[in-house]
Amino acid sequence: MTTFRFLLVQLGDIGDLVLTTPAIAALRAAYPQSHVALLTSAQAAKVLDQTLVDEVITFDKSSFNGTLSLFRPKNLKRILNLRQGRYDSVIFFQHFTLKLGTLKYVLIAKASGARDIVGLDNGNGWFLTHSLPDEGFGAKHQAQYWLDLVALAGANGEARRAQVALDGGVLPIGLAHGKRIIIHAGSGGYSLARRWSPEKFAQVADTLSQEYDAEIVLVGSPADNAAQVTAAMQQPAIDLTGKTSLTQLADVLRSADLYIGADSGVMHLAAAVRTPTIAIFGPSNHEAWGPWSPGGKVVVLRSGVLCSPCSYVGHHVGLREGCEARTCMRLVTPQQVLDVARAMLNDKPLDAFTPPPIIQPPQRDRVSILSLPVDRITYRQWMNQIDRWVQETDGRAHQVCTVNPEFLVMAQRDFNFSTILRRADLCLPDGVGLLWAAKRLEQPLPERVTGSDGTVMIAEEAAKRGWKLFLLGAAPGVADQAAAVMREHLPGIQVVGTYSGSPAQEEEAAIVEMVNASGADILLVAYGAPQQDKWIARNLPRLKVKMAMGVGGSLDFIAGVIPRAPQKMQDYGLEWLYRLYKQPWRIKRMMRLPVFVALFVLRGSR
Repeated sequence: MTTFRFLLVQLGDIGDLVLTTPAIAALRAAYPQSHVALLTSAQAAKVLDQTLVDEVITFDKSSFNGTLSLFRPKNLKRILNLRQGRYDSVIFFQHFTLKLGTLKYVLIAKASGARDIVGLDNGNGWFLTHSLPDEGFGAKHQAQYWLDLVALAGANGEARRAQVALDGGVLPIGLAHGKRIIIHAGSGGYSLARRWSPEKFAQVADTLSQEYDAEIVLVGSPADNAAQVTAAMQQPAIDLTGKTSLTQLADVLRSADLYIGADSGVMHLAAAVRTPTIAIFGPSNHEAWGPWSPGGKVVVLRSGVLCSPCSYVGHHVGLREGCEARTCMRLVTPQQVLDVARAMLNDKPLDAFTPPPIIQPPQRDRVSILSLPVDRITYRQWMNQIDRWVQETDGRAHQVCTVNPEFLVMAQRDFNFSTILRRADLCLPDGVGLLWAAKRLEQPLPERVTGSDGTVMIAEEAAKRGWKLFLLGAAPGVADQAAAVMREHLPGIQVVGTYSGSPAQEEEAAIVEMVNASGADILLVAYGAPQQDKWIARNLPRLKVKMAMGVGGSLDFIAGVIPRAPQKMQDYGLEWLYRLYKQPWRIKRMMRLPVFVALFVLRGSR
């Protein structure tokens, strides 16, 4: 039998290594006589089933953080010593997301002296000798990506279970008298944005404790919010946080009837030992890092807000810490968790608990400018589309963004905003700069469709077609004045609500309830960009309107607070100059226009 010497590289954390074990097991099965070495962090190595490899090379993860960390003398010496392993192949279980960060892996590859360098290629994998296309985070589950990689080396790439080390000793807790339910209220230190509310965990724990005479066990580290959960609970709980090794934790998880937690390494351990798992996801990408348990019972719960996930999307790291509002996590309710928990504990089908899919960019006639979409649409087509949405009975709200050059420049540095623009139902070409750019790309836009004129047209069509409007935002009293002007000039128009409010997360629930109670079909939000667009994206799943759109200063124009530019200036695309004359403080924002031109000349659609 042919033997090889493999070096496997997984520099991630505990969960990353757990998701790599199916690929390691597949490689081990294909080459039982070969030498398999694993380069990984000392912390992650503790969960490794030692039968999968012949050698483990560990490092202190904190010392390897950062692009230049490998060039520290201690680390450099350890990497250069890899040549002594005489490896034939190096397999990188890694997305080479950052060009500079890829140098770390280039150094490992060169130091190993291996002939075959295997990995995913997203354009930064120029040093690989054998590769698969990196289709982005979530195009495949991470575990399947790694299985596909080892298939290049001749292993079986079909889905298989993860394997983790077990302690095999006496459990640190006794036998449960009823059901045993384990709760992990943390998320590890990588991203606190992934955490669900301790009060909600407590509510779920109390209910299940009473309904199933269940033993509630809290696990994780002392920093994982267990104290807050127990303080909020009415029923007793066993707190094992900080009291188990990783292998003991795996044993405890295996003894449970149910595991409940957010995205974390503990979640991956629970799925690996085949414990029925409920995983709550918000900012992170469940299609990439959801619990991996082929044939097992796992359910992902997520709110499905348009801006979620916002970390590790496509080929970008995105927002590791999410946004400040974190509405995506707050919208997951204890009742949703309880419904799934009861189904699992009663051994009922779980088909009804499919998580909302990640919103994909609409398949429309679009042109890409600076990698962001702009729809090729006219005013009349837009009004007809709104009417179709209003007539639909599926209950889904649609988001429309009015895109101008300033938006595209802001989105280059605001990942959340750029994600929202990519997922919005319509991105209107509001700006002559976009018409110029599209023409240069030989994909001309039919006309400029502005938010200001569009808002007026929506009001006119609403009076004719019976659409009901809600005006939200602007300065106090402006929405009321705009509604009064609409009613004066458009008899029969139904403006069913107005409110100034703010985009602050603490006001979201009350505002959404107010809008829904009004029965509005269309919500026009004047909080200014990008706050208005982010507010809509966060709250879209619970809004009962058919269309929501950010309108910036349009309500000010309609109310007469700010005059619009003369028609000739509008026709020549010089409205921005008139607004600058009226509002000199906008000069900083206007400086984004030459930046847009410069970026477009350099990058075009990229």
